[in-house]
Amino acid sequence: MTQPFQLPEFYIPHLARLNPHLEGARAHTRAWAREMGMLDGGIWTQKDLDAHDYGLMCAYTHPDCDQVELDLITDWYVWVFFFDDHFLEQYKRTRDVAGSRAYLDRLRLFMPIDLSDPVPEPSNPVERGLDDLWRRSTPGSGRDWRERFHIVTRHLLEESTWELDNIRRGRVSNPIEYIEERRKVGGAPWSACLVEHAAGVEIPPELAGTRPLTVLRDTFSDAIHLRNDLFSYQREVEQEGEHSNGVLVVQRFFDCEVPRAAEIVNDLLTSRLQQFENTALVELPLLYLAMGTDLDKQMKVFKYVKGLQDWQSGGHEWHMRSSRYMNKDDPSAPESSSPIFRQLAGPERAARALLEPSIAASAAVRMLQGPTGMGTSANRVRVTPKSLGLQRLRKHSHVLFEKVGPTELPDFYMPYKARVNPNLPRAKQYCIDWCREMGYYLPVPFVPEGAIWTEEKVEAYDFAECSARLEPDCDGPSLDLASAWLCWGTYGDDLYPLLFTNTRSLAAAKLQNDRLRLFMPLDLVSMPPPMNPLERSTADLWVRTAGPMSLEDRKNFRLGNEKMIDSWLVELLNQSQHRVPDPVDYVEMRRATFGSDLTMNLARITKGRDLPKEVFESRALSALELSAQDYCTFLNDIFSYQKEIEYEGEVNNIVLVLQKFLDVDKEEAVRHTNHLMTTRMQQFEHVLAEDIPPLITELKLEGQALAALETYINSLKDWMVGILEWHRITRRYPEWFLRKHSATPSSVISSLGGAMGPSKPGIPATRQVQPPAAATSAPASIAAYLGPTGLGTSAARIRLPSSSG
Repeated sequence: MTQPFQLPEFYIPHLARLNPHLEGARAHTRAWAREMGMLDGGIWTQKDLDAHDYGLMCAYTHPDCDQVELDLITDWYVWVFFFDDHFLEQYKRTRDVAGSRAYLDRLRLFMPIDLSDPVPEPSNPVERGLDDLWRRSTPGSGRDWRERFHIVTRHLLEESTWELDNIRRGRVSNPIEYIEERRKVGGAPWSACLVEHAAGVEIPPELAGTRPLTVLRDTFSDAIHLRNDLFSYQREVEQEGEHSNGVLVVQRFFDCEVPRAAEIVNDLLTSRLQQFENTALVELPLLYLAMGTDLDKQMKVFKYVKGLQDWQSGGHEWHMRSSRYMNKDDPSAPESSSPIFRQLAGPERAARALLEPSIAASAAVRMLQGPTGMGTSANRVRVTPKSLGLQRLRKHSHVLFEKVGPTELPDFYMPYKARVNPNLPRAKQYCIDWCREMGYYLPVPFVPEGAIWTEEKVEAYDFAECSARLEPDCDGPSLDLASAWLCWGTYGDDLYPLLFTNTRSLAAAKLQNDRLRLFMPLDLVSMPPPMNPLERSTADLWVRTAGPMSLEDRKNFRLGNEKMIDSWLVELLNQSQHRVPDPVDYVEMRRATFGSDLTMNLARITKGRDLPKEVFESRALSALELSAQDYCTFLNDIFSYQKEIEYEGEVNNIVLVLQKFLDVDKEEAVRHTNHLMTTRMQQFEHVLAEDIPPLITELKLEGQALAALETYINSLKDWMVGILEWHRITRRYPEWFLRKHSATPSSVISSLGGAMGPSKPGIPATRQVQPPAAATSAPASIAAYLGPTGLGTSAARIRLPSSSG
């Protein structure tokens, strides 16, 4: 059968290694699969199992574990692939949705978190295998690991209905939806938990939920799934009629040829691997410092990260060898065009390798390609820009303050109509007065113009116009409070880049974040005196908003606030590295920087209080929320592109991210961004029409709960259309306003002495930071940002750098 595309040049930074216990694992798993009843029952034969060679896969992906552990790991993978093929035959091909749900609901009973809980008698090979594996894997494990492994295994099993629904409806998902759902159904987070087991470590619970560990798991997962999609495209799409394949998703989204779609998927795979590297080498050390992680726990994480790295290289090697996948060379291509680190088997190929012309290659290239001679083919590398992962250079080569001009706005798809709160006039004046009272108009150090906000700016930004559409039904005081929260979030978002990023003062930003947490106490009273306008306004809003809440609601609301302010640090880190973010990481980070979690948590508390928690835990509601968030964050990035790129020297913007990733101009990147917005809105409509009604039936929602669900969904519609309307009303983004009220790039760089790194050619930059005159004299308003003075106060002061160091 002709391959639909030639496999691309993969970026694989580490060589695969082979576990010496391979043959023992092969023999063991054959016997185990037969004992469980997986062979000769219509799904697999012994020949199928041998051809797939899961023993080889696990020997490559877990090269260091002993025989007993390798046997266990191999059995797990035999079970999961058997489940996948069994589910395909029994439920996907027959499109038996009801039967599949009953089948999946029963499987969770064989994974008790509490090991003393009773387990039913297995009735088929999948249940029998799961029962056996859970009993062999959990003795000696911590409860935290069992809970995480239980959750990811459930996702792996139960999200298969998402694939089934797409097949039944003839629907191909959008790229963002695909990445999110593939993590659950694709099994890589499940594999990450098994990496812990194989390495004999468990991630410390206090670290497991942090951003760096989450990103490591997600980048690992995405890379595995995207790689698998490239190898399995022919089998899944052409032979099995699957709709859940990244190459197909990209091909449909960009309306391009399949080979081009495969190249884009491979570029995203490379980007995710490089995000993994950046997280491990940059973010993990910062996490350890921030949390005071001891060396023993750091070593556990190191072994885990090393295990994930081994899985990536070993998984690629197995894909190149397994009969399950498309992995044949293009006969017309030279031997050297095989994917890098491909291990060549057999004397004939080794002999051919000896004849490979290398005389013309320079000594440097020959050295990079690896050794030559008999038996060395496995270690040779085809040196190309893609195999070296040189796409990363595009992320670091953006010229700051590039003149981009106004952005031509596309036609935005918006099926909903905005409603306006009649209390809007009072909220307009309230915003202006409240910002003055909080000190937002005071001068700020290292800002050329002194204050970052003025009364004229706040009046022009007109946040009340936004809140009046987000909250069209609330009373006057509630609208005032909602408007103040928008002021607070935007002020902080404007403040951090000017005060911390441009001065490379990430430690000071971390200290400010830690202090902001002190002004969100659960008891509403245990807080220190505020030292600057941001702290003062945080304390004011927290007490007024969290006061009427229950303790549990306060905890959830604070989590949303903390996620937002922590995401500001991630933006600062990208900026300090002069690094345009990875596309997937940016989308997920942007939801937090936009304040989506803060807004959603508040809506859940105020509008969804009568809904059972199962509603918010459902795939359907999560899909609605994330689609709405992405629509609005991308919308904001299109409107703010000139402001951020030309006037602020930003690197965190989806239009810029797509420019660098796809290597396209601004106009094409805007079109792709708008297309993403449209598909996310269409997904919102699809979920509302197709997935919410079954959810209502399944959870038996009626009366007050049903009314609360309708209210909450309507609030999401109000949120999207309100934010779109506000962007059309506000004067925050037009070029004429930016020219009048924004500091010029040259004044910013001059005042900071070049601390910002690569900038627009022709703008002078010096190494010594020269603070503005206002900062030199340090009036009370500026000193407030730096903290208290006097004996015993040094630990509480924020120290801004005196050089770009």
